[in-house]
Amino acid sequence: MPTHDLRNGHLNQIAYSLYLFIRDIADGDLIGWIDQRLQAANSPAGPDRLARMRDVVIAPLREIYGVSDKVLAMALSSILLGAPKNLRLWHEVGASMVAIDTLVHNFLHRTGILHRFGADHAYGAACYRRGGCADIIAAVAERIDASAFNTTFPVVFPRFVQHAIWRYCARSGLDVCNGNRVDDRKACENVYCQIHSICDRIVLYNQ
Repeated sequence: MPTHDLRNGHLNQIAYSLYLFIRDIADGDLIGWIDQRLQAANSPAGPDRLARMRDVVIAPLREIYGVSDKVLAMALSSILLGAPKNLRLWHEVGASMVAIDTLVHNFLHRTGILHRFGADHAYGAACYRRGGCADIIAAVAERIDASAFNTTFPVVFPRFVQHAIWRYCARSGLDVCNGNRVDDRKACENVYCQIHSICDRIVLYNQ
């Protein structure tokens, strides 16, 4: 193996692990591997169809060193949504992928959404388990017509809903609901927040 100038070596391990995955599992053709797996998982139809297609791609990729569900969802969503228009399944699955980071999870906690769904949990792998943050966002997306915001968007667009929550919270976005703006030792006191009247303002500190 070649030697490298490293700080801790994790990025290099990820790169080698990805290379070996593409070589040994995807037979040197990652694009073909993704397409074959999506086609195979497309049927039968049913409410779990998209979840099944997401899982057949994400589950094997979890074996790559150092990648999480959040990283995989972010990367794959961008790749799938950027595919040529004739790859309909790619767009459909990419639109359904959500990336749960601490901003999104904490928003769902502070507002009381997790509690209302009986889904209280700490940030981490539980966000992607049945009934967790990702499932809640998918359920919300079913009730929002994303094409009303952009005619090129699909009607049901969980990734758009997740990104909108992230932008509402992120410092580089609207910078409203985050640890810099909210003293998480007590309930949020921002009466100017757009959702103040329907927010449960649950304390995050004791999570």
